[in-house]
Amino acid sequence: MFNGQISDIFFDLDHTLWDFDRNSELTFDKILKDNQINVVLKDFLEVYMPINLEFWKLYRENKIDKAELRFQRLRRTFDAIGTTVSDKLINVLADEYIEHLSSFTHLMDHTVEVLEYLAPKYKLHIITNGFQEIQEKKLKGSNIHGYFDQIIDSEIAGVKKPHPYIFELALNKANVAPQNSLMIGDSLEADIIGAKSAGLHTLHFNAHKESPHEFCTIIDSLIEIKSIL
Repeated sequence: MFNGQISDIFFDLDHTLWDFDRNSELTFDKILKDNQINVVLKDFLEVYMPINLEFWKLYRENKIDKAELRFQRLRRTFDAIGTTVSDKLINVLADEYIEHLSSFTHLMDHTVEVLEYLAPKYKLHIITNGFQEIQEKKLKGSNIHGYFDQIIDSEIAGVKKPHPYIFELALNKANVAPQNSLMIGDSLEADIIGAKSAGLHTLHFNAHKESPHEFCTIIDSLIEIKSIL
């Protein structure tokens, strides 16, 4: 498919390699219980997850800052499910969520198998919009940090995917041309359209079961990478 021209592969982290949904659920289970907030976890998450995606989109578009993202996604969720939680406790939960999230280490299916397969053949890197202070902890805690040469996050870059500059910075740090690079990620907007705008090849891991598109090849499991590369 790529005619042997790929030398470097850039991965997104959350929802692509690191099982964000599962680890986030375990984190909320812990902090809601620890703070004696009486909600049904399943009901909470059903409301929280789309709100979280909505606020991450606002964050990517620089319409809110990190503090607003962390606070408002919880405030909106508790308001929506009719559970009274003070602003002070929301701030406690926001801090505890970040503190404990990286302590859970579940990976997406086949992550290690695929990294083991790719590592002898390609230089591997990470490009993530996640917060700098916890992305390294996620990588180290799940024992995949050592697979990656360059780890670029949006706080280092000063912009977030899909802004072309974060991809250009990653290419410069990896010392590779875009035509020799492949971006693999779960977000059509941030990872695929963003990387294509910077000239990279792309492969869409459709973790969210989005509608078919013609931007690039779509895979439904990471294991499919082994038949493509």
